[in-house]
Amino acid sequence: MLFLLQAAGKQSSPGGMLSMLLPFILMFVVMYFLILRPQKKKERERKALLSRIKKNDRVVTAGGVHGVITSVRENEVILRVDDAKDVKIKVDRSAIVTVLEVSHDEAEELKETTKENKESGEKK
Repeated sequence: MLFLLQAAGKQSSPGGMLSMLLPFILMFVVMYFLILRPQKKKERERKALLSRIKKNDRVVTAGGVHGVITSVRENEVILRVDDAKDVKIKVDRSAIVTVLEVSHDEAEELKETTKENKESGEKK
């Protein structure tokens, strides 16, 4: 009986090994397109968001604190939480989750660039 199993093992072709690995390869490809690729895209967007924050932007931190940025440094941000009592807190830049409202200066710059893009598009 053992002799028959050894003989059957010797007759397997190299294509048999590929057919065994094919489901694993397909699973990895599907995982890449469904999980890894969107996660990398989301991380790029988050880094872009954190690099664009400026003074007077209204933001929300991971802890749910709403505030206005008063100072931006390399790794930390100072938020003004209460205008009446002038309460400020220092948080890590990575703690910022969303930007609710962009400062007026940046909003004006965005309007100007979109206006310029429209004008250059009309000229072509």
